[in-house]
Amino acid sequence: MRNLDITTLRSFVAVADSGGVTKAAGFLNLTQSAVSMQLKRLEELLGLDLLDRTGRGIALTASGEQLLAYARRMVALNDEVIGRLTDQAFEGEVVLGVPHDIVYPAIPRVLKQFSVVFPRMKVQLLSSHSMLLKEKFARGECDVILTTEVSAGPECETIAELPLRWVGAPDGSAWRQRPLRVAMGRRCLFRPKVLAALDKAGVPWDLAVETDNDRTIEATVSADLAVHAMLDGTEPRHLVQIESAGALPELPVHKINLYGAAGNKGPVVEELLSLVRQSFVNLGGTHLKAVG
Repeated sequence: MRNLDITTLRSFVAVADSGGVTKAAGFLNLTQSAVSMQLKRLEELLGLDLLDRTGRGIALTASGEQLLAYARRMVALNDEVIGRLTDQAFEGEVVLGVPHDIVYPAIPRVLKQFSVVFPRMKVQLLSSHSMLLKEKFARGECDVILTTEVSAGPECETIAELPLRWVGAPDGSAWRQRPLRVAMGRRCLFRPKVLAALDKAGVPWDLAVETDNDRTIEATVSADLAVHAMLDGTEPRHLVQIESAGALPELPVHKINLYGAAGNKGPVVEELLSLVRQSFVNLGGTHLKAVG
């Protein structure tokens, strides 16, 4: 009788989701060699090739695609059993505040991992802009927040740095127009730096959209009626980074800062802080410069 191991299945799912062993290893807090060994052990157990390693990246074979659906269910069921039958000492709610533009891809992963460790703790995710999140944190309305800021003070921890990039509609031409039509949020911390960069470069501009609603901005930009600035790698799939060949100025780097106050929820908030911190460090690649 051959028995599948949940640990190897978890590694297999992580590699499939992240597209590579390196990122999966970071997500699982394992070494790359350990993840590779688990994948090899899984393939040997089944007598099947699960990964196609002939290309530049890693892709699933037909057998791998078939196994993935089962593996997800088995890992989820394992986590559900552990969550329901193990220590239930921590119950209640913790509030996590995150700016709209950095929710994906890191935060869903954080929420999933946190629910495994504290299955009876509810995480209320508050998505807003950095200025409002800092105000709420100062009033004690959030336990943990992330912000995107130019600088960092002693009350926070900078966990990553990302450059701003111009984004627009796929195959769009709005970036060629003068004055340049720009869509920005009223309280967006990027706004002063973006407009100052245009002024310094001598690019005339006009605010096509000024709103507090990110969806309004995305709709306007995706319709090729304006351009926008977002942190590198955080643009949604319906927008693309603009390759302007120097027609638009370079934009500055912003810090991703982490604020947390453990208070009387110590272990819970400390775990949430740790997961958020690790999730952004593990993004790696060309988009993110990890700090510390």
